[in-house]
Amino acid sequence: MSSFVSGSEESTKEFKGRFKVLYLAVIIASSIVLARLWYLQIIQGQELRDYSEKNRVKETKIVAPRGFFLDRNGEVLVQNLPGFSVTISPQYTIKLEQTAEEVGKVLNLPKEEIIKTVKESRYRNGPFRPVPIRENLSLDEVFKLKLIRLKHPGLNIQKNIVRNYPLGANGAQIFGYVGEISKNQIQFLNKKYTDIRFEQGDIIGKSGIEEVWEPSVRGVPGITFVEVDAKGREATTDTPSFLGLKAFKAKPGSNLVLTLDKDIQIAAQTAMNRDDKIGPRIGSLVAIKNNGEILAWVNSPSFDPNEFSTGISNELWEKLINDPFKPLRNKVIQDHYAPGSTFKPIIALAALQEKVITPSTIVYSPGFIKFGRRMYHDHTKHGHGNINVIHAIERSSNVFFYKMGISLGIDKMFEYASAFGIGQKTGINLSNEVPGLMPNSEWKKRQYGEEWQPGENLSNAIGQGFVLTTPLQMALAFNAIGTEGKLYKPFIVKKLTNHNDEIIKEFEPQLARDLSIADENGFKIDKENFKTVKEGMRLVSNGERGTARWYKVPGIEMAGKTGTAQVRSFSADQIYEKCNERSIEERHHGWFIAFAPADYPEITVAVLAEHACAGSSGGAPVARDVIRAYFEKYHPEKLKVKRSSI
Repeated sequence: MSSFVSGSEESTKEFKGRFKVLYLAVIIASSIVLARLWYLQIIQGQELRDYSEKNRVKETKIVAPRGFFLDRNGEVLVQNLPGFSVTISPQYTIKLEQTAEEVGKVLNLPKEEIIKTVKESRYRNGPFRPVPIRENLSLDEVFKLKLIRLKHPGLNIQKNIVRNYPLGANGAQIFGYVGEISKNQIQFLNKKYTDIRFEQGDIIGKSGIEEVWEPSVRGVPGITFVEVDAKGREATTDTPSFLGLKAFKAKPGSNLVLTLDKDIQIAAQTAMNRDDKIGPRIGSLVAIKNNGEILAWVNSPSFDPNEFSTGISNELWEKLINDPFKPLRNKVIQDHYAPGSTFKPIIALAALQEKVITPSTIVYSPGFIKFGRRMYHDHTKHGHGNINVIHAIERSSNVFFYKMGISLGIDKMFEYASAFGIGQKTGINLSNEVPGLMPNSEWKKRQYGEEWQPGENLSNAIGQGFVLTTPLQMALAFNAIGTEGKLYKPFIVKKLTNHNDEIIKEFEPQLARDLSIADENGFKIDKENFKTVKEGMRLVSNGERGTARWYKVPGIEMAGKTGTAQVRSFSADQIYEKCNERSIEERHHGWFIAFAPADYPEITVAVLAEHACAGSSGGAPVARDVIRAYFEKYHPEKLKVKRSSI
């Protein structure tokens, strides 16, 4: 037996102090554990229970339906459709490669592409954000994915809202398109709109009306909560506990009632895609009412915004941005062009108002004029002889207007053109509008450090030289001529309504200025001078030698002006060569701008047909078709004969 076991009382006593220390340590440790348990269960018990419960509750953001776009008569132009999307949540996915393979078979996607998408999103956004694999699923795809979902944790089918554009490519540039917000846009928009919260994954307007009216049409997202199992799937339970978490419904965005007319918009698109010797036009068209309301807005070529709603492919995006005719550009306001002979009515008004001529003044207009050392040619070799301003507009005499430019000078031409808004933004509520250019002597000295040369007056007087304008500017200017001075600010939204069709806000026409009334500087244009110019424009479509006399609307007199804008200069021996035999990039642009009725317009249409060679054949039949469609709808009793094709 050891000494420790059989030792004396004295040897045992020497361990008593140590046992006391051990007992005290056990008591202290037990007290700490019991105190901690008491604190966790009594003090923090409810909080920790809530936290534990919340780990099995999944918060889901409910996307707010975007507001509809309606035309002036209540017809749907842009809407929402129900859809389904498939996502993979990285934090729940156990075997990504197998999941990707199975999903790829259903969606006809390479599994490598799915794996790459999930891994890239996990790296950028973390493991908790569901990764969209494909939107706008077919019902057959939804059924097949639900069958395999139970075997693949993290695979989810979600209901969503798909933005839909029933007109397809028609009007795409003005309606715009939607897409997922970028990181840069989150920062920018949250600073711009302090009362709206933008987050990763939001679908926002990227261009057109969708972009400009984003705060109004986006709505307010909602939140819902569902219980999930350990694999992130919705749990089946009859008594879910949401622990006081409050769900709320999404609030739909406001609807926009536009000034557009769906029927006129369709007619405009059809007209731009005419099947004639020129074929579908490249360019743009805008139609307005006499108070500045936009009736139709077409760009060609175009794109289908529905392809952006469901996730555009890289191949299609590359095709769009590399197209030489720029289908993504809103040519009505984003591209500016030399106006060519459509500029002549403004110069005619300036010459009449400044008393350079009277309505009866006869001016000799041969096939060319020599100024300094240079020859300035008419569009016809033989010229027009002795003509007055009315017939100069009807026949589009260059020499007549060369002489007006010499007499007026660039600064006086600048004064009148600027009064009509040429070279200035119109102020329409759309992004990326360009101002164009109306030069004067001060501008040239500032821009080039050179004095204005007298010979430059001639080319600018016929809408060449430095003059640049947009189709919308020209439509508003011609409408001001037709209304004898009323220059309106263009607008496209008539009113905002909520989902119950209650009016939130209405918008009225805005008269920018009345040119027939003297301003603070005494500038004005007499109504008699407007009437003289309008008569010349009436003869363009209805006169014996009018440049657009082949294109009429029976029963309705149009007034307008053709224009041919050179895209490059040509030598004297090349001027009269056949335009359609040149390469397309060397062919002239064709303008035609018209209003009807001629005495006082209801509608004004501006057409710019790029590389169409002439306004008479390129633009006039297009504008005529749109004007005819307008009167067929609103004033059929005024049309004398049934519609025919020319």
